[in-house]
Amino acid sequence: MDLGLSGAKVLVTGSTKGIGRAIAETFAAEGANVGICARNQADVDSTVAALKSKGVAAFGASVDVADGAALRAWVVDMATKLDGIDVVVANVSALAIGQDDESWAREFSTDMMGTVRLVNAAMPYLEKSDAGAIVAISSVSGREVDFAAGPYGTFKAAIIHYTQGLANQLAHKGIRANTVSPGNTYFEGGVWNTIKDNNPELYKTALALNPTGRMGTPQEMANAVVFLASRAASFITGTNLVVDGALTRGVQF
Repeated sequence: MDLGLSGAKVLVTGSTKGIGRAIAETFAAEGANVGICARNQADVDSTVAALKSKGVAAFGASVDVADGAALRAWVVDMATKLDGIDVVVANVSALAIGQDDESWAREFSTDMMGTVRLVNAAMPYLEKSDAGAIVAISSVSGREVDFAAGPYGTFKAAIIHYTQGLANQLAHKGIRANTVSPGNTYFEGGVWNTIKDNNPELYKTALALNPTGRMGTPQEMANAVVFLASRAASFITGTNLVVDGALTRGVQF
């Protein structure tokens, strides 16, 4: 299937590791030009080099998405270098599960406002695109109460609500908006890798809940994101795509 992404101009936040890195690389493999950001400049530089090796244009910068001014400046800079924006993917998360004020504030400023500010900053460019698309990364923790109940699960649920509202509000402009809710996703250096090393009982319990007998991979999540952002999904908007290997049991109508 031709996803129609050759030459597309795509921004992905939090895109040097795990799911975000896989998303950026999959867009590049489809011929899209990509702008990325993360907090570590060295990681950004190495990721940009890897993306360019696929024969596409790629740019990046060190950005903390919780810093609204820095995030907006990055969007403008990437739009200038890419000559526009067709797709934005909001991927960064604070991964905060504590019940203290700081955890709630971090999750709100990073996950929620990082998504809202990315969309707002990109909107003038998306409105000029003939295939504008927004994909926000939520989580199965936004659908069900699990060990991440609290700030993480709450704001992941809010991101689904926000994005589905965007879909309705922007449909007449031809801009689509969807979310992807990954299930447990394992990769070296990721949260489940850390839990496996430091809390093996929790890891064992979580793994046992996966009916497939394994956790997902970043590439499996990226495939869903890139499809939803592509022209192949031109009539899909306002959808929350759960990619969890049947982990969650709630029926989604």
